[in-house]
Amino acid sequence: MTMTQLQNVLNAIDTINKADINTTLVDGIAQPKELVYGRHMTTCLEKYWPEADEYLQIAVRAQHVKRWQLKRIDFPAGKQGYLTWRKELGIFHAATAKALMLEHGYSEDSAETTAAIIRKEKLKSNDNSQTLEDVACLVFLQYYFDEFAAKHKEEKIIRIVQLTWRKMSTQGQEIALSLTLPAHLAELVGKALA
Repeated sequence: MTMTQLQNVLNAIDTINKADINTTLVDGIAQPKELVYGRHMTTCLEKYWPEADEYLQIAVRAQHVKRWQLKRIDFPAGKQGYLTWRKELGIFHAATAKALMLEHGYSEDSAETTAAIIRKEKLKSNDNSQTLEDVACLVFLQYYFDEFAAKHKEEKIIRIVQLTWRKMSTQGQEIALSLTLPAHLAELVGKALA
């Protein structure tokens, strides 16, 4: 596949995510939330996994493509409802990315390979699925952990950090430990890993 094809798919993902009505502040300017998220994901991948193949590059950028379409509120309350929502999101993001790849000349096999990564199939045995998980965890710690921690009790935060940690590879964990987090967040991570 050509670099142009890859770039066209990444641009198509960004174009979709520019339509996100939810915004996040970047340097004081409101930006579409999932557009920002996708770019954080790509930046993290490029920094720590510069040799990533194009399937993983697309999967990372499409991890939350059009996420606002499936709202948490439309699923039952409680843990089971949350897990159902998360599974449906994975299927939805994978299908969206696959359609974009097919539209831009990728083969069915290539598009399905990427979709399987986004669905996080064979997490511990598929290196690309595992790396996608690692990137998502690292981006959470770097950009979204502070906001999450501000909304929840310490015991819940510690439990989430422990769950996140278990999902990561050894390499992902090592990178996480090398991040410079604000003192209050670093302390929470320390407690979670103690």
